[in-house]
Amino acid sequence: MSLLRAVGRSIKEDVKNVLLTPVELVREARYTVHAVRSGKIPATKPLKTAGITLGALVVVLALLFPLYWILISALSSSGGSIYSTSGLVLYPQNPTMKNFVWVIGDLIIPGYAISLNVPLTNSAIVVNTPSITFLDASAYGIENPSGFKKFFVNSLTVAIPTVLIAMSLIVPGAYALSRREFIGREKILFGYVLLTQVGGGLGIALLIGLYTVFVQLGVNDNKLALSVYYAATAVPFNTWLLKTYMDGIPVSYEEAAIVDGAPPWRVVTEIILPLSKAGLATVFIFTFLTGWTEFIVAQTLLGTENYTLPVGLYSIIGEYSIPWARFSSFALLFATPLGLVYLFAQRYIEGGLSFGGVEG
Repeated sequence: MSLLRAVGRSIKEDVKNVLLTPVELVREARYTVHAVRSGKIPATKPLKTAGITLGALVVVLALLFPLYWILISALSSSGGSIYSTSGLVLYPQNPTMKNFVWVIGDLIIPGYAISLNVPLTNSAIVVNTPSITFLDASAYGIENPSGFKKFFVNSLTVAIPTVLIAMSLIVPGAYALSRREFIGREKILFGYVLLTQVGGGLGIALLIGLYTVFVQLGVNDNKLALSVYYAATAVPFNTWLLKTYMDGIPVSYEEAAIVDGAPPWRVVTEIILPLSKAGLATVFIFTFLTGWTEFIVAQTLLGTENYTLPVGLYSIIGEYSIPWARFSSFALLFATPLGLVYLFAQRYIEGGLSFGGVEG
């Protein structure tokens, strides 16, 4: 529970920092202006900082321009193509939210009325409450939404078991490989490293064999079986990653806890896991993304009713044309949660990939 409380506090601090960023920027600007006027700092220093910031902003905008281009396509009323014969267009003409409504149309409650029937002697009083409409998709002329809700639920029912199965193997495996000596430990470590390198041309052959096995077992259209496969592919690399992070935690912390009489399970839950917070967050995100974004295996094994979001996005493509506006709006809504996760978890990912704890 201490680990969950620590994660909750960190998320709360991140949200607070994001909300207070504009206030801090104004405060720093006022301080800088006052310091320049009083001669505490030279005028060239803030100018140099502003120039570096402006250059970084230009680079960031250049990197984000493809996303902006997709947004323009998603807001397009024509819905035909992302290409333009009239040159570069930096803003959509006749923008509309119809494409986004088409994506989330089946997530919307179009309206409802509550009837209260009170029986009397030989009659009933019927009271109809006003209809409450959150967003009426039919008002946009949309009769057949994208099926985003079905794809979203399918992705969750694949990604969540993937995380649960993988983490139940990764955490104890990483701890055992990092803190315990046993027969065959080095060979197991070598096997983990070898499995992390399997890919490329072998991936196609493995996919064919995997499909054959799944068909023979009758689980080729089973989301839980797909989660088991995703978890198996996520275990080698993420176990090695978390093990390497745990290696950086001083053994003296555990020894002190053992001297104080703490049992082994408390040493793990109260010492190792809280100190491995950054590594655990990194592994959790990587494992979740394995089940959330993988396309090739899901498209090969799953049937139409069990399509996940990546496969659902691919199914939008027509035989002879691509509805770019709808495709772009679907892609943006699919990618937005991932962007938010990376926004709030980037410092954990950076810490988890630094391969080491803090000596104290």
